[in-house]
Amino acid sequence: MQNKFLNTGQPGFRPLRKFMVCLSGFRYAVAYDFSVAYKCVLSVPILIVCFYYRQWVDFLSVFAATGLMLIAEMFNTAVEALCDFVESGHNHKIRVIKDIAAAATGIAILIWIAVIAAESTRLWQAFA
Repeated sequence: MQNKFLNTGQPGFRPLRKFMVCLSGFRYAVAYDFSVAYKCVLSVPILIVCFYYRQWVDFLSVFAATGLMLIAEMFNTAVEALCDFVESGHNHKIRVIKDIAAAATGIAILIWIAVIAAESTRLWQAFA
């Protein structure tokens, strides 16, 4: 795809190619970042149960919280990789940048845990 600002790349809009790049990045994150992989594994069964029993609000809340958490994890991983690429040694400014990215991820994880715990408890009570 052509970059309008740098005037580089091939002209034309290719949505299928963009989608394939997105899937490739997600696959890479799941395969190489354990924190992304295990959170997907924990979320999928709850999503399946909510979908199966047609609990749409529950499904959407778990889906949104999982999406928020995955986005935060992937951005955190990207920020850390860029920081390590720019400065391989110890740098106080890089440490602050990484800490801020980790804090944002931590907030997203707390929201995800709250939603997963609430939905798991509700589903457990429904089955009992």
